[in-house]
Amino acid sequence: MKIAIASVGKKEDSDVSSRGGRAPYYLIFDDKGKFLETVSNPFAIGGGGAGPSVAKMLVDMNVDTIIAGVIGDKMADALNERGIKYFGREGNIKTVLSNFLKEK
Repeated sequence: MKIAIASVGKKEDSDVSSRGGRAPYYLIFDDKGKFLETVSNPFAIGGGGAGPSVAKMLVDMNVDTIIAGVIGDKMADALNERGIKYFGREGNIKTVLSNFLKEK
């Protein structure tokens, strides 16, 4: 399992971005909470369609769970079509990830 968390910054001590499709970065973790990589979101700025484009990008990276402050309707539809789980969370990424893994 790979978990992608929408982030306002490049590091694990950043906060979860409130905007799923327009998050500046996604931090990728394994199912044990080990940090794997930071991905710059090329769809953070620009025209429409960010949510579905981000969903495809993350699916192509074999992500199966996404956490963001808010997942918009279009991104949610794209994630549902691909069978990807998503959760709305707020706060520091380390804390959010730790709590999320305990819930599993």
